Amino acid sequence: MRKIAELKFDNTYRKLLGDFYHLVKPTPLKNPKLVCFNSDAGSLIGLDPSEAIRAEFIEYFSGHKLIPGSDPLAMYYTGHQFGVYNSDIGDGRAILLGEVRNSEGEKWDLHLKGSGRTRYSRVFDGRAVLRSTIREYLCSEASYALGIPTTRALCIIGSDEKVERETTETKATMLRMAETHVRFGSFEAFHYTDRADYVKLLADYTIEQYFPGLIEKDDKYYMFLENVVSRTAQLIAKWQSVGFTHGVMNTDNMSITGLTIDYGPYGFMEEYDPEYTSNHSDHFGRYSFQNQPAIALWNLNKLALALGSIISRERAHEALEEYRNLYSVYFVELMRKKLGFREDRPEDVELIKGLLDILAADKVDYTIFFRKLSNFTSDDPGLNSDLASMFQDKSDIEDWASLYRSRLNIENSDDIERKRGMDLVNPKYILRNYLAENAIKKAVNKADYSEIERLHRILREPFSEQVQFQDYAAASPDSGKNIVISCSS
Repeated sequence: MRKIAELKFDNTYRKLLGDFYHLVKPTPLKNPKLVCFNSDAGSLIGLDPSEAIRAEFIEYFSGHKLIPGSDPLAMYYTGHQFGVYNSDIGDGRAILLGEVRNSEGEKWDLHLKGSGRTRYSRVFDGRAVLRSTIREYLCSEASYALGIPTTRALCIIGSDEKVERETTETKATMLRMAETHVRFGSFEAFHYTDRADYVKLLADYTIEQYFPGLIEKDDKYYMFLENVVSRTAQLIAKWQSVGFTHGVMNTDNMSITGLTIDYGPYGFMEEYDPEYTSNHSDHFGRYSFQNQPAIALWNLNKLALALGSIISRERAHEALEEYRNLYSVYFVELMRKKLGFREDRPEDVELIKGLLDILAADKVDYTIFFRKLSNFTSDDPGLNSDLASMFQDKSDIEDWASLYRSRLNIENSDDIERKRGMDLVNPKYILRNYLAENAIKKAVNKADYSEIERLHRILREPFSEQVQFQDYAAASPDSGKNIVISCSS
């Protein structure tokens, strides 16, 4: 385990040409204080957890001191936002402090959000607020525990400095970690300014760093796009399987390595509703739950266009054509596991679709339903009362249960074994927005950070029973259902 000053930096992005970034140091927070520290994320870079109690820790991650070996910069990118190209984006409120290699040779970006103005800040102040950093801290770690590819969160540093958003709030920084922060929009930035040489340079860099098996391939750029298509399809399938809605699937929020990145107005869908959107600015539902798979393909098309100087239109089309099939395969396989099936059978697709239609019609809590489904008994002619009580109209779900029972009997499903497997893929605990709001209110109003720690502890084991935390697995109260969130941070 290492002290912060002993971290081994390998700042590969800094070695690219200056047009890829703006060299800038963080702007210090006034009166910084530690809000929370995540030792799980710290272990990824071999960081000694005892470092978090040292005053220097707060200084390093609030902008007062630079970690030895770091080389701060704001990354340049552009992107399509709500379907419209915006040439003026980039890291406007975050700075890449540097890239750390751990003892296994893995590289992790240390990305400080809320670190102050950069060249790309436009008219904004470059700051994050405590509310938004808590939301990202909790959800990135909750997503990781659910098996969703994601950025990670090391710590939050708070301050008593005020900043105006929709209301007056306090500033904060959050240290985000990821294998890379290269985005679809990173390529768009150079495509739309007719710098094909920079598109190629960025593609070569990305392949060398994150797809090294392609370096010597004759068709490496096509294979690179093919890999991004596959990773994106897999990511979206995982989102859909757990009911996660990102809220702002702009191309600048799409990771080139298939990570969930930029947690803003997200939400885990509660009552099953395909039209659910978590972003109160998304008036037309562009980024609704049901639209996420199609929007991902739309974004991939924009990436393929940005790579047009190094991949022919025909070859790019071949890679994109695979997306729908890949997504379908990944999603159906995940849903089979949620239903406890061991085998693949052709009737499964209709069985899955039929169930989702029934859940939508009765607005059934998605997470709770699947967790309870593990208690289904294959030799009982009726639907168990715990499941049946979730539906007002029981006829449709009882008809579906009959088909489900027949399907289980085909593969001689064992109830005990099936329950064990289903409980490993159907979470009992998700980050419901009202739970996040409760933690935020305590932190903001009382400087009480205990609920952040409690939620993190629960959500890091979402599939465990955790009998002492049963209330956190319950459906949201009416006042907390389907909360929508603003992009304001």
